[in-house]
Amino acid sequence: MPVRRSVRRPPRRPAGRRAPRVLTAAALCAALGAGAPAVAATAAPAGAVQQPAGAEPLSAGRPAPRTAPPAAGPAASSARPAASAASDDAGKAVSYRGHTFTVPADWPVVDLTAHPTACVRFDRHAVYLGDPGEQQDCPARVVGRTEALWLRPATATKAAVTENPTAREFRATAPADGIAVTAPYGADRATAERVLRSAGLPVAAARTEPPAATPAAPALPADATAHQGKGFDTCTAPGQSAMDAWKTASPYSAVGVYIGGVNRGCAQPNLTAEWVRTQYTAGWRFVPLYVGPQPAAGAGSCASDCAAVTDPVPQGRAAAEDAVAQAGTLGFGKGSVLYNDLEQYTPGTALTARVLGYLEAWTARLHELGYRSGAYGSVSSLVADLVAHAAGTTLPDVIHFARWNDEATLTDPVLPAALWADHQRVHQYAGDRAETYGGVRISIDRDLLDVGTGA
Repeated sequence: MPVRRSVRRPPRRPAGRRAPRVLTAAALCAALGAGAPAVAATAAPAGAVQQPAGAEPLSAGRPAPRTAPPAAGPAASSARPAASAASDDAGKAVSYRGHTFTVPADWPVVDLTAHPTACVRFDRHAVYLGDPGEQQDCPARVVGRTEALWLRPATATKAAVTENPTAREFRATAPADGIAVTAPYGADRATAERVLRSAGLPVAAARTEPPAATPAAPALPADATAHQGKGFDTCTAPGQSAMDAWKTASPYSAVGVYIGGVNRGCAQPNLTAEWVRTQYTAGWRFVPLYVGPQPAAGAGSCASDCAAVTDPVPQGRAAAEDAVAQAGTLGFGKGSVLYNDLEQYTPGTALTARVLGYLEAWTARLHELGYRSGAYGSVSSLVADLVAHAAGTTLPDVIHFARWNDEATLTDPVLPAALWADHQRVHQYAGDRAETYGGVRISIDRDLLDVGTGA
């Protein structure tokens, strides 16, 4: 991780001093794509947005590291500014609904009122202001987490802070005009604490979130995670109009949703128990994905900033407990399959032992809690390791194997016919595809499912 500069509250700006300069989204994307530093040369027009971007290529046969430039939509002509910012070399003060936070000076600020399609993602430093629109323009997948800040309107009567240490995330509320705060962090927890403390939030008194911070929703029927047919997964749960359009016009009838984990990169403003039940009633079925610790900091889609497996058994059990808590708040009850997303890695003695120990602990704890275990990984890493050690480890109940060969089949040369043979397979056969159905464009990975209820 890069070394974080210390932050302090910036001094009052003298009258007449020039306001911070902000790049337009297009200019900043171009600069970062060329490797240039994110420094503006001129003052930004009203409604401009600071936002980093990057793109990485596909890899034939297996998932490659995947990021995509988060597009900013057209500025709303009637939107009033949601925040103001002032900066110096040490930090930048960002004010939102009467609350002022001091963040590192190089963190871009994204106004979601002006740019409602911008992707709220936590794999890069940024401040997000407001609620995004119904449909964010996100890549198919974002893996990894670092320090960021998301501020949005909320009804709050007091200042309070909670922390989910398994997911590495603070949540807070503040009164007055009322805001909800999400502050994820990677290796630099201290920066997240300082940012929250700068706004007077009681970080020192932060409570650890209970296993289920939100009460469990009524459980969906047992077939919610069972399906035979095509599906897709995408970084953030699509809005309702998008789901309706795709249900009518697309070949897909299952959707992968990222329910949690320390390396889940996209925010999930649409993903609620009501959203899940509405999709289930419409005929959709689900692939709940949990992005926990990865085989290595630079595994697969990680850009060397993923939390990694270092203590396999405790981390595997903690991930399972957190996944069950998150699944329960969405209505995925006992008997559901929960998939642990493990990105591409180079198999070897140390990594293989860590991954298998972690996944075995995940599976054992899920079974204790009444859930079925799923695992996502590449045929050249996780799947190969599981097959090679099948006699000596507890296998997940369902395998979600990635081979990007554009073949919607459930067989693979790496998979013996006798393993995961009873409606226990999902094949991710293509990735990073932007597809349009019913006039709605979404970046997705393509899947073929044959998953039973396990009864």
